[in-house]
Amino acid sequence: MITKKVEDNVYILTLNDGKTNAFTDTVLNDLRKYLKEAASDATIKGVILTGEGKTFSSGFYLPMFLSFNTINEVIKFFDVEEEILLELFMFEKPVIAALNGHTVAGGMIYALACDYRIMKNHPKIKMGMSEIKIGLPLSVAQWNVVRFGLDSDKKFRDIMYFGNMFSPDEALKMGLVDELADEDKLIGRAKELINLWKNNPGNAFTPLKLCVRQETADRIRKDLTDGSWTQGLQCFFKDDVRKTLEFVQATMSK
Repeated sequence: MITKKVEDNVYILTLNDGKTNAFTDTVLNDLRKYLKEAASDATIKGVILTGEGKTFSSGFYLPMFLSFNTINEVIKFFDVEEEILLELFMFEKPVIAALNGHTVAGGMIYALACDYRIMKNHPKIKMGMSEIKIGLPLSVAQWNVVRFGLDSDKKFRDIMYFGNMFSPDEALKMGLVDELADEDKLIGRAKELINLWKNNPGNAFTPLKLCVRQETADRIRKDLTDGSWTQGLQCFFKDDVRKTLEFVQATMSK
């Protein structure tokens, strides 16, 4: 689930769904609920998305993926997930990802949907996209958000094709995060940026954000409406993919 705290007119949303803060139906619905709350409250300046413990998020909850029995179940999940990711990507107030720990797979996708990423400065933290190693491609909204966040086709290729994990210093050099901060400065720095952006006259932040992101959002909407994207979801039922998911899940459970 996600817990909400309000400090200095900022929503601090903390992923705290177990050891790895995986994205479940509950987590996604909590995120949607709190984004709607923050959008409707004129006193709220922005949102900070962070995690509890040593992990920001490991990505999607693998037992949930393994529980899918039909393609319609997979489509039903991603129909909702894609909308929530798009809502985060186009949220009209500043959203800062305060990455307190490991940021992997779906965790990185949702971090890249935010406006800015600050990562805890600790050499043991890892960030990266492991999808190619478990046989799962990105969905429509996911690959568009990742491509937008990585800002070049070459960088997208290097991150996605190799599935490597990066330290905070490496992530900063590659532009995966915008800055590093000590743990006790992480939330404070995120609030500082939200105030910097929202305290300008005329709320200039919002139209600037929508301008730079609208083309990507329109492409996502068009591709989702087309419906052909669902064909790629058959990968969830390939034997080698399911065996890999089962192995990864067993390893993470130890």
